[in-house]
Amino acid sequence: MSLDLGESIRQQFGAAASNYAASGVHSGGPNLDAMLERAGLRGDERVLDVGCGAGHTALAFARHAREVVALDMTQEMLDEAKRLAAQRGLANLGFELGDAARLPFPDDSFDVVTSRFCAHHYADPSRATREAARVLKSGGRYLLVDTIALEDGVQDTYLNAIEVLRDPSHVRDYSASQWLGMFADAGFEAQLFAQWKLRLEFEPWLQRIGTPRTLAEGIRSLLDAAPREVREALELSEATGCDFTIPVGLVEGLRL
Repeated sequence: MSLDLGESIRQQFGAAASNYAASGVHSGGPNLDAMLERAGLRGDERVLDVGCGAGHTALAFARHAREVVALDMTQEMLDEAKRLAAQRGLANLGFELGDAARLPFPDDSFDVVTSRFCAHHYADPSRATREAARVLKSGGRYLLVDTIALEDGVQDTYLNAIEVLRDPSHVRDYSASQWLGMFADAGFEAQLFAQWKLRLEFEPWLQRIGTPRTLAEGIRSLLDAAPREVREALELSEATGCDFTIPVGLVEGLRL
């Protein structure tokens, strides 16, 4: 039986929640440090983390804010986030089951909204961006970190193809120019603050989400057949043939 996107996300990430709780890619790194820096928290802010997953971003912000609300559409992910919060003695977090495109909060509710490694699952990223703007107070910040699609058409196709083979709940990685356009349309003054290269080891990348063997073989075949410009852009490993690098960006929006 085919699943709708929401059901696919819940099925994929419900089964993988504990893997994401232990993931080094998600638990820290320069992109999370930059989000905290750009937020400029003073300690009295209310923060919303959209698509919180196992809670790593929400937990990091909770150390510097008055209150953090962690929202996800997968209960198992929220359960992992609650467990980690209790383990670290953080009591200023709330947890909400919900959808980025229909945030269950009134207008002007938050000082900062964050989204980290989640937006490539948004069925309607423009609507989700407008929702972030709606719940932010005037002068609030929306900080989004995600894989940034390559502007070249061939490279973009390859990256999104391997992403969706790995995880059928993936919608697409968007380019920096696409994100900046969506932010501007939602009423943000936006900038691409920074980009990083994130090196991914092929087998842990597959194991984290539980990619079936047949689909893993399909990804290997795609990478083996990749043209030179794709191999160079993804920095495909000559040693393993499959370890690769993805661009990650921080898009920052100031609500006017």
